[in-house]
Amino acid sequence: MYDEDRRAHVAAAREAADRYGGVVCRVSAAMALEWEVRAIPFRPQITIPRHRRLKGIDLSAVQVRRMNLAPDQVDGAITTKPRTVIDCLRWLAFPAGLCVADSALRHGFPEDELCRLAATAKGPGSVMVRRVVRHADRRAANVFESALRAICISVPGLCVEPQVPIGGEDFIGTPDLVDVRLRMAIEADSFAWHGTREGLVADTRRYNAFVVHGWLVLRFTWDDVMLRPAYVREVLVEAVAAQTDGGADETPGYQ
Repeated sequence: MYDEDRRAHVAAAREAADRYGGVVCRVSAAMALEWEVRAIPFRPQITIPRHRRLKGIDLSAVQVRRMNLAPDQVDGAITTKPRTVIDCLRWLAFPAGLCVADSALRHGFPEDELCRLAATAKGPGSVMVRRVVRHADRRAANVFESALRAICISVPGLCVEPQVPIGGEDFIGTPDLVDVRLRMAIEADSFAWHGTREGLVADTRRYNAFVVHGWLVLRFTWDDVMLRPAYVREVLVEAVAAQTDGGADETPGYQ
């Protein structure tokens, strides 16, 4: 379903860019590059030159940004990969930006180039760019996992890494997210992954093995991660307190 929606959105964005003399940008451009994103925009996103008038553009059907892009920032009908990633990280909220950054790295965008873009970023959103890049990780398996990690990052005392094998020579499994110090294994639990009896049996045995070997296993659904992040954060805060014998966290909630 996501692939069908992505193709439809990208086609609409390309059509709008062609009709209004612009280029596909931001999240729409990320999708055109086949980078996974946290959420498909309600409207296609395009950039048009500053001198171009908005008259005749249906702003209820397309999101328009007016600015002059340099020739080396445009590749055909879309912004280049560097321009696309920096735009997304500059203007998106942290969880959505992290999803784009992880995806870009996963699809081969050079990590050193991403770091260079962050180091040279100036103006509005540059602080967010550097924050996202500091946490971006190509090991993230998918958007679901990236979004869950974004919540984890907001929890004091919790330091997770994606896709860390557990058990050494006596390999148990590779959870989505792991805090080695706290012995916490955090899973982005997909219904699709458990769509077969074999998948359910394998994961149930794996979770049991983690617990038997002293790991706290937490499982979160797509709906909770994407729609109820405050609940996810609350559970994580309580889990960290339990694992460290600490008190309740009084820091501001997840945004």
